[in-house]
Amino acid sequence: MRGRSPRHRQIGRRLSPKLVELNAAGALNGHVPITAINAAALVLAALLWDFDAVVFANERSADAPTLVSDAGLPINHQFAKSLVFEQALGDWVQCGIAPDLEVFSLLRRDSELAICRDFAGLDSCHARFSSCNRNFHLDGPRTGRWCLECPKCLFVYLCLAPFLDPQRMHRIFGQDLLATTDRLDGFVALLEVNGHRPFECVGEAGEARAAVQLLAEHPAWKSHAAVQRLADGLAGGPRVDVACLLEPSARHRIPARFLS
Repeated sequence: MRGRSPRHRQIGRRLSPKLVELNAAGALNGHVPITAINAAALVLAALLWDFDAVVFANERSADAPTLVSDAGLPINHQFAKSLVFEQALGDWVQCGIAPDLEVFSLLRRDSELAICRDFAGLDSCHARFSSCNRNFHLDGPRTGRWCLECPKCLFVYLCLAPFLDPQRMHRIFGQDLLATTDRLDGFVALLEVNGHRPFECVGEAGEARAAVQLLAEHPAWKSHAAVQRLADGLAGGPRVDVACLLEPSARHRIPARFLS
């Protein structure tokens, strides 16, 4: 990318102590579209430091509605990560701010399951990554990278497991979450068999179901208690086309120079 300096640029933020005080006093603490906020900050940074692209890593699963209201209105918890938002922001930037500044997501073509498959091969990253909602609280202790209870932890575990054996998964997470049925309800919620999936930043139900299919056929996983129960719950229903799910989508805004 174009830029006046090859040095790494780091943008930080400082949270007012008043926010912690307000939370402690019981103030309403709603969700903020952090991806949209980050995008705006990075557009400004690109202008200041003469970069020609703002690149995110949002996957195609972020386009799917999290639930549909009683009135039939689709509601997407991850709207700021969606292709619709990305297109609107990119068009606005190029029409009104900088015609040569591109805004896009490099992983837009890929499902969460495909990303987990590819990530499974990046051994050097396994001890350093996290995708846990409870790790991103404003305040309080962080004793580990994974709480092993929130929907994000369970979804990442479920979709990564088909591509790693139980021993390697244990080294990453510290536990075998599929060996018992202790977290069965949390896993079932991701399959969307009894209503909508959790209102969290998790992938589509089809991806979770595909992961269960793969685990149920995996020699190292198929005898695990939770895998057997999850597979039994999906028995008789339509099977997910896993190969299709792992194929890149044609819907994206990735410039050709980043695809070569």
